[in-house]
Amino acid sequence: MIQLLCTFAVAAVLAPALFSGLGRRSFGLLALVPAATTIWALSQTGAVFAGEFPLQNVSWVPSLGLEFAFRMDVLSWLMTLIVGGVGTLILIYCWGYFGTAAGHLGRFGGVFVAFAGAMFGLVTTDNTLILYLFWELTTVFSFLLIGHYHDRQPSRMAAMQAIIVTGFGGLAMLGGLIMLGTLPGGSFQLSALVQSALAGTLGQGAAHQAIVWTATVLILLGALTKSAQIPFHFWLPAAMAAPTPVSGYLHAAAMVKAGVYLVARLAPGFASVEVWRPIIVAAGLATMIIGGYRALRQNDLKLLLAFGTVSQLGLIMVLVGFGERAIALAGLAMLVAHAMFKACLFLAVGAIDHEFGTRDLRELSGIARAMPGFAVATIIALASMAGLPPMLGYVGKEAALEALSHEGQWLIFVVIVIGSIFTFGYSLRFGWGALATKPGVEQAQKHRLDARLGVPIGLLALASLATGLMPGLMEYLLGPYAASFPGEDGHLTLWGGFGWPLAATGMVIVGGIALFVFRTPVNHFQARFSIPAADRGYRKITIGLNNFSADFTAAIQSGSLPNYLTVILLTMVGAGALLVAIGKVPGLVAPRSWDSPIQAGIVLLACVAAVLVVRSRRRMKAVLLTAFIGYATSLLFALQGAPDLALTQALVETVTLVVMVLVLRRLPPYFSNRPHASDHVRRIIVGAVVGAAVALLGWVAVSARIHPPVTVHYPEEVFAFGYGRNIVNVTLVDTRAWDTLGEISVLLAAATGVASLIFVRERHRPVELHTVLRSAVKKQQVWGRHTPRAAQAELLVSKFDQPPTPDQPNWQRRGRTWLPGVATLAPVRRSLVFEIGARLVFHPLLIFSLFLLFSGHNNPGGGFAGGVLAGIALVIRYLAGGRFDLALAAKVRPGVLLGLGMTLATTAALTPVLFGGTILQTTVFDFGLPIFGEVHLATALFFDIGVYLIVIGLVLDILNSLGGEIDRQAEAEGEEAPEVPHDAPVSEADEEIDVGADLRAAAKQGSEVTP
Repeated sequence: MIQLLCTFAVAAVLAPALFSGLGRRSFGLLALVPAATTIWALSQTGAVFAGEFPLQNVSWVPSLGLEFAFRMDVLSWLMTLIVGGVGTLILIYCWGYFGTAAGHLGRFGGVFVAFAGAMFGLVTTDNTLILYLFWELTTVFSFLLIGHYHDRQPSRMAAMQAIIVTGFGGLAMLGGLIMLGTLPGGSFQLSALVQSALAGTLGQGAAHQAIVWTATVLILLGALTKSAQIPFHFWLPAAMAAPTPVSGYLHAAAMVKAGVYLVARLAPGFASVEVWRPIIVAAGLATMIIGGYRALRQNDLKLLLAFGTVSQLGLIMVLVGFGERAIALAGLAMLVAHAMFKACLFLAVGAIDHEFGTRDLRELSGIARAMPGFAVATIIALASMAGLPPMLGYVGKEAALEALSHEGQWLIFVVIVIGSIFTFGYSLRFGWGALATKPGVEQAQKHRLDARLGVPIGLLALASLATGLMPGLMEYLLGPYAASFPGEDGHLTLWGGFGWPLAATGMVIVGGIALFVFRTPVNHFQARFSIPAADRGYRKITIGLNNFSADFTAAIQSGSLPNYLTVILLTMVGAGALLVAIGKVPGLVAPRSWDSPIQAGIVLLACVAAVLVVRSRRRMKAVLLTAFIGYATSLLFALQGAPDLALTQALVETVTLVVMVLVLRRLPPYFSNRPHASDHVRRIIVGAVVGAAVALLGWVAVSARIHPPVTVHYPEEVFAFGYGRNIVNVTLVDTRAWDTLGEISVLLAAATGVASLIFVRERHRPVELHTVLRSAVKKQQVWGRHTPRAAQAELLVSKFDQPPTPDQPNWQRRGRTWLPGVATLAPVRRSLVFEIGARLVFHPLLIFSLFLLFSGHNNPGGGFAGGVLAGIALVIRYLAGGRFDLALAAKVRPGVLLGLGMTLATTAALTPVLFGGTILQTTVFDFGLPIFGEVHLATALFFDIGVYLIVIGLVLDILNSLGGEIDRQAEAEGEEAPEVPHDAPVSEADEEIDVGADLRAAAKQGSEVTP
């Protein structure tokens, strides 16, 4: 099963490439994936019905109950056949449905296959948390499929409406699943949870029973929203804005069946919970009546089927969730019948729209004569939907009425009969509207339907007929699931004898014919007594929420950062004070001031710097003082015996300082707003209170310890499981590697976010320096200003253009010029000392960063520290040579480094699973190498290399955006210094220009200086 899921994923990823090469024929290739799933499920039939359910289990996060557990029993087997079989036929149908000019088919095909894979995972998983994962995947993929025509507002609105409603239900369901999983007797294993509820061992006790009821309501909320039950039914008709193949799959065989499947899966154990049956029966019956009533007046064939789908989903929900054996058997039969006849009818509507250009039943006439084979298939599907013999829809409906009459559930019996009358009525309306010959309407001409459209329709109709003609076989296949319920055995049969079910069927036929014959007065009645549309309530709620959120945000978001911080910090202080007040405060241990007087001196200097920071009016002064505090903290780490932390803190502080300085170039040199005296006093008081509260809470927390700290045995555990002596690095790449994986994901997102904020255009590729220099010489401009250094640039260009001679030393050869980017810098931007220093330290820093990377598992260092050090080397290169020199130093785009690092880290995390281990498990290899001697290689190194690349990519992205891109924008905005005269001699090029003197001289003469 996991292998099949991977096949779905691979097919979804490759779909765009397939469509770019093969076009619509790719639908045929994609159909092989659900077809293979169907064939595999059929091959497991013997094992499933013998009780030897196929199982697969891969541990993921055992401490959280997360594991990829899959189990195929009778219900999962049946749903797999529906999901795979119908999906195969609809993909073939898509081959003929979409025209050659249709756009975005690669995306459509990939998302469709991904949705089918998510549905397969949903119906086969045996873990409730993984079930939720697939549940939400179907929500996301359905959003993309419903909104396929993203250039149309109805499609976008329908997709948004569907994801909001079903996403809301999914979150509620997640809460219920977590509550049940953590209860006494609960489990995150789906089959075990049902058995625990069936045995009565789930959450024993009054308090726990209240939790069970609450969790049950939350789970049912998820199921009702997914299966479009009252009052959440409105999203399904709106979703008809999607392409018809999407409706034929999602709203007949797949997505809407997810809620029905969940109810059917849990019903054997949870039907006895007091809140279960009232919710299921009330919602299902109301949905059946309202959906059928609304379907009677629809003129769009697709909308008619949509409201009919809502109605029949209500019926199926009642039957599978009632909790009685015979009724459950009938419900499962109706589920199978509905998947086939409703998918067939949706595809029939798509074929009519494809061939005749309309779905309005008032504009269609003579299709039965034009396409007789198509008409026969459609009539068979309509007969199954209407509940006529010998169709499976009739068999399931008769079994349901028989079981309800035996159970004495007459209210449900009567409501289902009324709903079935509506169903018969709109089935006749569909058949008349789609197939009949109407006077006064243009007649359809003889037509030959494309086999790729007709074959799936015919096969689904044939399946509806064949399953109805073999009720005994269907009873044998569905009976094992029904046997999990209490009650008498039910039967599926074409003739159940005389009795109430037969009489009810006669009433349904007569009542349905009457609704069709008197459709005009019925429509007038519905126009006068229409049911309020739920989507109007949805729109009012969303508009109200938007208005409320806007008003509330305007009230609390004043735009003052000090006010926000004051609220946050005082809330924290208040929460801590409340805990201390109502809790048991331990006896406070005697504080230890310092281990060395040097520590006290460093802290004192840091405190002085902190006071100067808040009193500083210059931004640069505040940044430098803040960096001093960071370096002081690093020194404290070193004195405390944590060289690894000290190294990392110092490196990070250096990069942060550079970033802040780069940002300050676009900000005024002084803080513009100064607080009033009263506000200044308030801030001092808040700062003092918060600082004292944090210190006090830390003191209380330390004093409250009653167990030995985890650090006592931590070094031995780190070495035993992570095979390293450096506790910090082994913690990052092994013990708490999940945290690191999340953090590097945040780093990647942060790099992307920074770049997107700065780049006003698409990220440009690094350019060759000699190209820039040639352009500069041609325009007599280098770095935004006319300068005699253009002459030097021209010499450098000629050096680039002249091929090297064999007698030239290496340093004179092409491309070996050190810091060639300085030729683009104006003299005032250069520092000879810094350039020489950059030449001396750049390569040693890179080599040392690699040393930190490879030695960090047992010595101070690691991928993060090494990556930051390599980033500092790039910072030095940028500061010395400018943005063009940075492009030469790092010709790889930052996005490539970020993506490669994330891929490497993820691959290193998942690789142990292939060898029977767990995610992020570390293995060690000891071997000898010449020169190096004995080598101790831990596989966590590869994860660390991924971290190393991501950090370098982050720093490079920051330098390109906050550094190079801001430089480029400044050049474009003309923010550089005044021009140097063209005729200035080259010998004066390095002299600093005294702009102030020029301005003063111009002021004396009453003239202007044009920059």
